[in-house]
Amino acid sequence: MSALIRPATFSIVAYDLNAKEWGVATQSKFLAVGSAVPWAQAGAGAVATQSHANTSFGPKGLALMASGLSAQETLDRLLAKDEGRALRQVGIVDAQGGAATFTGKECLEWAGGVTGRRYAVQGNILVGEATVTAMAQAFERAHGELSDRLVAALAAGQKAGGDKRGQQSAALLVVREKGGYAGFNDRYIDLRVDDHSQPIRRLKEILELHHLYFKRPDPASLIPIDTRVARELQRIARQSGHYAGRLTGDFDEATRKAVEKLVGVENLEERWQPDERIDPVVLEFLQKAYPARRAQAASGRSRTTRRPARPKHRAASRK
Repeated sequence: MSALIRPATFSIVAYDLNAKEWGVATQSKFLAVGSAVPWAQAGAGAVATQSHANTSFGPKGLALMASGLSAQETLDRLLAKDEGRALRQVGIVDAQGGAATFTGKECLEWAGGVTGRRYAVQGNILVGEATVTAMAQAFERAHGELSDRLVAALAAGQKAGGDKRGQQSAALLVVREKGGYAGFNDRYIDLRVDDHSQPIRRLKEILELHHLYFKRPDPASLIPIDTRVARELQRIARQSGHYAGRLTGDFDEATRKAVEKLVGVENLEERWQPDERIDPVVLEFLQKAYPARRAQAASGRSRTTRRPARPKHRAASRK
């Protein structure tokens, strides 16, 4: 892919002070916008580069901010050495949440951006200024994780007009220290919808799945594995083929290992607890995936159910 790509797009970069997260969300009438526009690094900041996108602004900008430069200083440094600056559009948020946005004078109309407290919004080839205004307002009003607020901003921008050419792709990138899978990197959320008629809606659906599988549970929400819960977990694990014992209601070692394996098979290991508590989201997921059979629901005492009697007479054949 060329270093200079022209995704006409709208985007938001932002920083969550409490969660220590940096993120970018973007949408465009362009294939796989997530391959070009969003860049972020925990402890450094986030960059959105678009409109004849100079993709080198991503890694270079992050390196400059990691060295201690502010968002505005980084932006000035990047543009000073870029002969195509009049065609560029960039949004940056730094390690402390300082924000900067730039729209070159040769970006196609409507093009522009706004900055607010720890965020910057920008877009080009838009229906109008209302898109970036709506995005800023939605981000400030939204609740939830940074990822949820970023996607809410995208949805508001699209509702206000969005890219005048339509929709095709969307992406969401959120980083935090050790936020990646099993804590091995900083990529907490990295989701892309590369080609879809309603990419923002689909991105929101995928984000909800990410929350299901990877969001760490609130310790206050965990429930103790008492006799009733343990028996239910044994039933589920036996139904899935991971447990062969009796339904005793004891959360013993055999039960724990069986349920832990099942949780891993269902890709919920990031929500698994090493003690005698369970995430209610995990329990509900397993109950829906392995609903109780009638005989088991009536009693956990028997491992077998009586087969229904065969009919004494064959059904009449069709004429």
